[in-house]
Amino acid sequence: MNRHLISAAALAAALHPASAQARSDFQQWAGVAVSVKASDRIRVSGESIFRFSNDRDELYEIENNVLLGYKLNDKVTAWAGYVHNPQYNDGDFTAMERRAREQLTFDNIAQLGNASLSARMRLEQRWRDGIDGTGWRMRPYVKVAVPLGGKTAPTLNLTSETFLNLNTTSFQSQDGLDRMRTAAALSFPVSKTLKLEAGYLNQHRFVRNGPDNDDHALTGTISLSF
Repeated sequence: MNRHLISAAALAAALHPASAQARSDFQQWAGVAVSVKASDRIRVSGESIFRFSNDRDELYEIENNVLLGYKLNDKVTAWAGYVHNPQYNDGDFTAMERRAREQLTFDNIAQLGNASLSARMRLEQRWRDGIDGTGWRMRPYVKVAVPLGGKTAPTLNLTSETFLNLNTTSFQSQDGLDRMRTAAALSFPVSKTLKLEAGYLNQHRFVRNGPDNDDHALTGTISLSF
């Protein structure tokens, strides 16, 4: 397992955009995700992600989301829902962000040898309590899943997600390309309903007229599917 994790981290690090002037932060992201099949076409999902940062003195964000999905066909699902996103600094609450989220997911749209390609297009509208304005952004995402053996073997997931701001507000200060997340993780099937995932994520923030920032995050997720 350690050998697989080291290889996954090395792959993600090789893929992320480099910058000689980038500032770095070491982080830990821990998540719990639950997905429930309500019918042949309808699925409900919920996820909580706890993000910790060295630079911000531990916990800085809790992202909670609930989504309702409708399966359009074997490969495409339409989703919509709400994100509740309190933010902290040095243990103190700083801001409450709320988002509406809409997305289309495209599952197993191509095969690359024994690997499968999936994609997602996400649109978000962002609000912060007590602050005027609505921030709009798009988040295109692609994933390559590479099985490393049989049904009980882990799967290597390579992902890339780009954040594109569609406007500016007082809390969304630049439009256009804002950040890119590149990750490599290993997913371990524990049972028919439970999966554990661990890996590395690089979040590269593009800063205009200043040094870019890099967040280096160790990630872990517990996923339940019913």
